[in-house]
Amino acid sequence: MKLLTLNVNGIRSAARKGFFRWLAAQRADVACLQEIKAQDADLDDGLRAPKGLHGHFSHARKKGYAGVAIYSRARPDAVIEGFGSREFDAEGRYLEARFGRLSVISLYLPSGSAGPQRQASKFRFLDEFLPYLARLKRSGREAILCGDWNIAHREIDLRNWRANQKNSGFLPEERAWLTRVFDELGYVDVFRRLNVKPEQYTWWSNRGQAWAKNVGWRIDYQIATPEVAGSARREVIYKRRRFSDHAPLTIDYDWKLA
Repeated sequence: MKLLTLNVNGIRSAARKGFFRWLAAQRADVACLQEIKAQDADLDDGLRAPKGLHGHFSHARKKGYAGVAIYSRARPDAVIEGFGSREFDAEGRYLEARFGRLSVISLYLPSGSAGPQRQASKFRFLDEFLPYLARLKRSGREAILCGDWNIAHREIDLRNWRANQKNSGFLPEERAWLTRVFDELGYVDVFRRLNVKPEQYTWWSNRGQAWAKNVGWRIDYQIATPEVAGSARREVIYKRRRFSDHAPLTIDYDWKLA
């Protein structure tokens, strides 16, 4: 099973840059996209259901904002939109596709970088989402949460960690929250299970020469329950072409979709 995740920073923009042609060549079983920035009426047939894929979407009520998608070669047994939050389900941040006992989730956590109000919103999301993750873990389902978590967990996960300790995405409270996801709830950072090398980034600021100098952050994850995480065999952060300010993260699992 091959799973791919990418924050596309606008699905139509990524399409114009050749993302869907590239995706077809990857033969991924499931692709999770975030920040699609599109309503249903904005999607043509090629975006709604690319050849050989089933497409599912959770759109933000606000136009041109957030939104997540899942494309899969197999038709899911069920698709669930939202995690039960009055505030955040309206922003298109959670979409779950169920295949047998496995849930594949496309997830887009809020960014707090725009200012104090957005950071407060991000903290509200974290407060609501942690209990949900605990319930998901207790349910007994296997789960892989693919997406832009907007948090770099450790110093190894961003180039300029010293200068960013007071910035959203690397705040002590955010990092501690993600540590709880791993250490208390028992989820696994699948990429780091396979690759412990430094300078493995998935997002680069558009300011300055961040991309050219690889001054990046690793904020895109596949975070999974232990059994399916243990089946992961290979990871790739694809950087030969750029479809957005993020890079696609692909992980191969020794796991068969039901």
